Amino acid sequence: MPVLPYPFDALEPVISGKTMEFHYGKHLQTYLDNLNKFIDGTSYESDTIERIIKQTLDGPIYNNAAQVLNHTLFFEQFSPHPVSNVPKGELKKAIDAKFSSFDLFKEEFTAASVGLFGSGWVWLASDKTGAVSIFKGSNAANPLTKDLTPLFCFDVWEHAYYLDYQNKRADYIKALWNILNWEVIEKRYLSK
Repeated sequence: MPVLPYPFDALEPVISGKTMEFHYGKHLQTYLDNLNKFIDGTSYESDTIERIIKQTLDGPIYNNAAQVLNHTLFFEQFSPHPVSNVPKGELKKAIDAKFSSFDLFKEEFTAASVGLFGSGWVWLASDKTGAVSIFKGSNAANPLTKDLTPLFCFDVWEHAYYLDYQNKRADYIKALWNILNWEVIEKRYLSK
């Protein structure tokens, strides 16, 4: 299990300790346990999770590997006390180049997150040139399948928000912007 960089209740009121207990403690643990069972004794056993995702692209190994990585990146991208509510540096330049401004990007990303039908993930991703784009998809969708680098994501599976927001996905999405750790996201961007 990845180690959380904060206590379970540190993201309250945006994400409650109870939600973290279930989302991180139960859902992520189950995906990790299942992945380990599926790859035990296979050639994937010594691969990185990124390589497993790129090689499988579908099926139970992919689904569990992608969900482990998706959730890990999701939990690591937050801070109870973010230094800034907006990106800076090279990532800000890339967002401005693609979307004209951070505010327009935020509107488009929010609309994609609220509008994604059913369960899935919405990502900011970058390609090998550093150009950014919004990537979204159902179930265990991950930008690695399109040779993109995942930068940050919003989990729009109901288990991510239902205890705190019930059916109000838009309220959950709006609140997530307040706890994003742009320093972590910028590091992911610069490591592409």
